[in-house]
Amino acid sequence: MSGKLYLCATPIGNLKDMTPRVVETLAAVDLIAAEDTRNSIKLLNHFGIKTSMTSYHEYNKVEKAQTLVRKMKEGLDVALITDAGTPAISDPGEVLVKLCLREGITVTSLPGAAACITALTLSGLSTRRFCFEGFLPSEKKEKAEILELLKEETRTMILYESPHHLIRTLKELYGALGERNITICRELTKKFEAVLPTTLEGALAFYETQEPRGEYVLVIEGKSLLQKKKERQEGFLELGIEDHMRRYEEAGLERKEAMKAVAKDRGVSKREIYQYMLDK
Repeated sequence: MSGKLYLCATPIGNLKDMTPRVVETLAAVDLIAAEDTRNSIKLLNHFGIKTSMTSYHEYNKVEKAQTLVRKMKEGLDVALITDAGTPAISDPGEVLVKLCLREGITVTSLPGAAACITALTLSGLSTRRFCFEGFLPSEKKEKAEILELLKEETRTMILYESPHHLIRTLKELYGALGERNITICRELTKKFEAVLPTTLEGALAFYETQEPRGEYVLVIEGKSLLQKKKERQEGFLELGIEDHMRRYEEAGLERKEAMKAVAKDRGVSKREIYQYMLDK
């Protein structure tokens, strides 16, 4: 009978956030796969956990995943932990999870802290709709493509960033998105937790005098639906009404339906479009 994979969330800063279920599971499994064993040993020692560890990280995620799956097929239970937070979130654990599911191995997730969700709840920005982007790509072309997509994103956006690249990333976000509200979070759940609600321009001014320290979570306001609608209407207004009508009619709409669609696009009444076409 195959063993199982347990995704065990660990604290993102405050050790008191470790759940009893995670402690019990880490003590009971046969092996713990950790992103950084040097860092994780401190956590295990704090809770008196003696389970053997092996490294599982970005640079061995494919070959090590195969090794771990073989061990689970032999009947061993394996727990996966990341340096801080929930495994498989912006983390090589997703590779192991995918392989386990493909090989028919049971995967269960033990919930706990996640920096992205913690920051979102502290941000004061909309939590009804949000997207998680993680770290922006390092490759320039790919990053530019992602920024272009984020420019039109209407959901609240969550990004991670290191202190060394924070200012550069804020400049890139400001260049792509323009002025937006942003909440910058650092040292979450720790003694010196800091939450800064500001704007992208305000954040850049702040970090002109403050050296970035610690790992950051950036929570950024999405483009409003009202703004998108306004921009769409402005784009249609640059198009002549006859050309606008022609687009819909060539797409197969009856004249009456085309006038209705044009009126909606331009933010005017159907009667106005009808009268315009009548006068032509």
